[in-house]
Amino acid sequence: MLPFALNHMTAPNMAWQTFLDLAKGLGCVGVEFRNDLSAPLFGGADPAEVKAAVAARGLRFLALAEVKMFNDWSATKQAEAEALMNIAVAAGAESVSLIPRNDGVATDRKDSFKVTETALRALLPMLKAHGLKAMVEPLGFGVCSLRYKDVLAEVIHAVGGVGTYFMVHDTFHHALAGFGPIYPELTGIVHVSGVNDTIYLDDMRDPHRVLVGADDVLGNVAQIRALRAAGYQGAISYEPFAPSVHGLADPAPALKASMEFIRQGVEA
Repeated sequence: MLPFALNHMTAPNMAWQTFLDLAKGLGCVGVEFRNDLSAPLFGGADPAEVKAAVAARGLRFLALAEVKMFNDWSATKQAEAEALMNIAVAAGAESVSLIPRNDGVATDRKDSFKVTETALRALLPMLKAHGLKAMVEPLGFGVCSLRYKDVLAEVIHAVGGVGTYFMVHDTFHHALAGFGPIYPELTGIVHVSGVNDTIYLDDMRDPHRVLVGADDVLGNVAQIRALRAAGYQGAISYEPFAPSVHGLADPAPALKASMEFIRQGVEA
């Protein structure tokens, strides 16, 4: 059985307890929570309450997102990261998510490496002090400061971060970045979403991201199959951004169908 998980972006309007029940009901191994939704993180609940609720359902708290623009490093960014790590520890999260700046700055490979190395070198002792891992997510958009996995792999090795820093393999962003090499040994989590519209990769944006099904043009099944064939055994976490998914009164049936589609395709 594939180890599926849910990112709260799957149902961003759902109360956190209901979201946990959704994940449990679908047989997921864990969840990801995030601090960029319209509601306060955990609906304002104490992180210790969340930790207990996750454990009571037999789930893992895989990652707490996010430090946004982490590689725009500054004292302010350091304080932001420290605050998120404190919450992550209190809530029982295994890792925090790091999202690069996505504003057209430091987009060439040399500058991408430089700004990312500066941040990851500074964050490494902080993460180790908290006993946390970090999930670093390259974004496939042309304006992103960390678009390519090979640049991230080089940085992780340069700062001595193997075992603390892991990549997010996002099937959407991997496609937008031109596919390219995969790093199963450095991959910490897989984010899945599909695109059904036959549009240019460069024109794809978050609102196009739906649940993975037969009309998917991103090759989700092929990407997951390749990762698993290369040794990746970790979680496959749903992260759709499309309003059509967010508007579902009960997303469970659609998620169950999508999971079965992926399962059949990968295990065939």
